[in-house]
Amino acid sequence: MVEFIKQYWLQCAMAVLSTGFGVAVKTLYTRLKREIKEQALIKAGMLAILHDRLYQACRYHIQQGFCTVSELKNTEYLYKSYHILGGNGTGTELFERVKRLPIDEKGEVLAK
Repeated sequence: MVEFIKQYWLQCAMAVLSTGFGVAVKTLYTRLKREIKEQALIKAGMLAILHDRLYQACRYHIQQGFCTVSELKNTEYLYKSYHILGGNGTGTELFERVKRLPIDEKGEVLAK
């Protein structure tokens, strides 16, 4: 056995290194795959939260019949993040309706 190792030590070392490299690659691949899945779940959760918050804000302003400049900016900020994450047309439609509402910085109802 010792003679075999003396004669083929380089091939044995390469076999051990190759096995170690293969195990390392598989471990990294598995970890990366898990992290990508977790990121997708986090993205979906953030999209759901943004959709809910955008829906509630738009619903409030539409029922109110107007919004202030700061409320519109806040709603726009929500909408931009929602849209970038791939939000559907429901949020876009609601935001477009809010943008068409009268603006009043004092919070008083404006003539339509």
